[in-house]
Amino acid sequence: MNEKIREIAARVREMRELSEISAARMAQLVDVPHDVYLSYEQGEADIPASILYGIAQQLNVDMALLLTGDAPRMRIYSVTRKGEGVHVERRSQYRYQNLVNNFAGKKAEMFLVTVEPKPVETPPSPNVHPGQEFNYLLEGSLKVFINNREIILEEGDCIFFDSSYPHAMTTLDDRPAKFLAIIM
Repeated sequence: MNEKIREIAARVREMRELSEISAARMAQLVDVPHDVYLSYEQGEADIPASILYGIAQQLNVDMALLLTGDAPRMRIYSVTRKGEGVHVERRSQYRYQNLVNNFAGKKAEMFLVTVEPKPVETPPSPNVHPGQEFNYLLEGSLKVFINNREIILEEGDCIFFDSSYPHAMTTLDDRPAKFLAIIM
């Protein structure tokens, strides 16, 4: 695994230990098997953004602290220039860019997400995390799977949903899809 994944894993483990939460309890809180959670903390597996967001909520810290090691400092406004958001490589098919990583006390996480086309027709693995999510499709087209339903989104379409239900997405053609994701 790359160095960035190991750094995030070490911060997660340290923050969890400082919060006096056992690894087994954190696994329960973010709804993943204990062995999978341990592989995240050991830097053996990349932590999905939805799980990292849940961990941050349980630790009562900003997700940016887990991603970068720096606590957000901005309180009035925060500007992220084009292409300068913190990149979060969570899954091979998805590329996340955290658009607001330096604002303290955010009530939501904002990402620019790029979904790469899959070479073979395999169903995407679903995510589940507490809260709600808003996705606005900027480029391409997506098939969104939510709680055993399939919804097609085209450029300019948006969807808002309860993210505690299983959800996933895949592109519908041979080009990447890009969307704004707001996780609350």
